[in-house]
Amino acid sequence: MSEVPANVAGMSVLPVAPFGRLITAMVTPFLPDGGLDLDGAAALASHLVDAGNDGLVISGTTGESPTTSDAEKDLLLRAVLEAVGDRAAVLAGVGTNDTRHTIELARSAERAGAHGLLVVTPYYSKPPQAGLAAHFRAVADATGLPVMIYDIPGRTGVPVLTETMVALAEHPRIVAVKDAKADLEESSWVMARTDLAYYSGDDVLTLPFLAVGAVGLVSVAAHVAAPALAAMIAAFDAGDPVAARRLHQDLLPIFKGIFRTQGVITTKAALTLRGLPAGPVRPPLADATEAEIAQLRLDLAAAVLEPPGSEARATAPVAAGVAS
Repeated sequence: MSEVPANVAGMSVLPVAPFGRLITAMVTPFLPDGGLDLDGAAALASHLVDAGNDGLVISGTTGESPTTSDAEKDLLLRAVLEAVGDRAAVLAGVGTNDTRHTIELARSAERAGAHGLLVVTPYYSKPPQAGLAAHFRAVADATGLPVMIYDIPGRTGVPVLTETMVALAEHPRIVAVKDAKADLEESSWVMARTDLAYYSGDDVLTLPFLAVGAVGLVSVAAHVAAPALAAMIAAFDAGDPVAARRLHQDLLPIFKGIFRTQGVITTKAALTLRGLPAGPVRPPLADATEAEIAQLRLDLAAAVLEPPGSEARATAPVAAGVAS
């Protein structure tokens, strides 16, 4: 089984974070002709870790996983692991709406050396809660890797209900949740009743989620705002909610701006503006328009993305039993 890198180990007053505090769901760079840009992916991964990310999700929704082949996913994961796998947690997005296909992707990711799996709720088919539970358990049983459940009913059509999540927490390899359900009450109940490590899946809700027991963030905005996001989490961790709130407010323009249209589109435009690897999006997505890019420039200018002292970043202890 792959080990989570040592850089995510340390002391913290926040709950144990099995994959570190700040994780970016990384875009997949493409060449101008739409082909996979492996050199660009390695360079972007290195940049993101240098900027303050403890981990990366590869082939999540932000990585355009619906339009990359299984072979491309494997090549991409291996390129990122080679680039940063010794200093950041690298999670493979393997979730689909087919349990057998998800298991195949999970086993492939384990063979490649991934440190963990991100498994989204099966989408479109809207399975009942018993089906969801069986799906997540089957994937967790298929490898020795720790699993982060991705709960995002706005995209999948089905939430993972509290009782289902509590039951899934009994599985030894289901260790974390990326929560994009925006239901602080129900998420609080799960955190109160289980040891699951909760990561906010919405950048703008990171601070309130930390306040009720979350351990960190799986981010889109961290493609351009990792120093400020890391500083916000560190400030909260250090018992300075005033500083954390100020950083949260400084970031509001990019929290809004990155999602004025579909997030991959805006993120790739932002990376291109900064001279970082991104390339075009694949259909059915469409590249940002000139008007959207102009608005994005305003949003980037209005946000405080690199506050003074942001080089001091939070790290997190590895949960007992997650890495071996």
